[in-house]
Amino acid sequence: MGSLILTFRIGPIGREWGMGTVGFLDGFEVPVVAAPMAGGASTPELVAAVNGAGGLGFLAAGYKSAEAMVEQIQRTRALTSRDFGVNVFVPDRGSAVPEARVSAYRERIAPEAERLGVEPGPAEWRDDDYSAKLDALLATPVPVVSFTFGCPQARDIALLRGAGSAVVVTVTTVAEARAAVAAGADALCVQGAEAGGHQGSFVDDAERTVPMLDLLAQVRAAVDVPLVAAGGITGAEGVRAALHGGAMAAQLGTAFLRSPESGANPTHKKALADDRFTETAVTRAFSGRRARGLVNRFLRTHDSAAPGAYPQVHFLTGPLRAAAAAAGDADTLHLWAGTGFRSAADAPAAAIVDAVAEGL
Repeated sequence: MGSLILTFRIGPIGREWGMGTVGFLDGFEVPVVAAPMAGGASTPELVAAVNGAGGLGFLAAGYKSAEAMVEQIQRTRALTSRDFGVNVFVPDRGSAVPEARVSAYRERIAPEAERLGVEPGPAEWRDDDYSAKLDALLATPVPVVSFTFGCPQARDIALLRGAGSAVVVTVTTVAEARAAVAAGADALCVQGAEAGGHQGSFVDDAERTVPMLDLLAQVRAAVDVPLVAAGGITGAEGVRAALHGGAMAAQLGTAFLRSPESGANPTHKKALADDRFTETAVTRAFSGRRARGLVNRFLRTHDSAAPGAYPQVHFLTGPLRAAAAAAGDADTLHLWAGTGFRSAADAPAAAIVDAVAEGL
């Protein structure tokens, strides 16, 4: 991928936001990136719909095998001729968590599992098929590869860039931003405290507390690469604020969850509009890693006891979450959502992008 002027053209007067020299967003009409949402919400259909409306769609490779990732890439290529991205989790063993704490949490949630007719899953560490995914992305490159939960080695970034992919790293602090740029990242996704789902921090040792616009200003002052702003953005007003804050585009995730192209579970979609759920909180209760979701009974009951063991707790609670999804049990399901969840519309993804474009 060459060094192209990154430009968005918005509306009939051709308003331009020229924010850098990375070409992965060149020619896109609307400065909207569809967030990669692991666990099924991001689909080839969602990517194609966002692309067709002038934004940039992303597939989420997290929790998938390399083979499943490649299948989704092939499906996406069949649906859209425009550029799209793929997001990969960076594995990190992090700090060792005493096995006794994980075992205690298993015992704590056992009654929940029994109520749902399942057993807790194996609390094991896996690397999310990381090496195989990199090999696949090098063999059959995609226009953009982004990373979450850490920064790849500089060698891996260089290989991806050499294969023609632009590389984006998700950061939550200035220190992470500097490290990613030093490793060779073409651009950064700056994720503020308002973002739904898992925090993209390199080390899961503290709750995100920096609001998106504040973090964007800090990172912009520290590094000189294009930035994508993420965190609580659901419409034109948030996108406009991000652009004025120095971002080249805004990443929206929760905004697309209720769209027909989203693969989110129907119970999750309904909960976003359910008056019973009035707030979000950051919790380790479902996965062992801090993530923002709607406050429900399971979160309130188990948040304080959940150990910081990811992905062990993720696999431990997996059967419970699957059973809750099948049963339509919103009080036990993980309901990832950003702080702007009430603005998520039950509308086609293209209409959501169009509404942003019209409001800029």
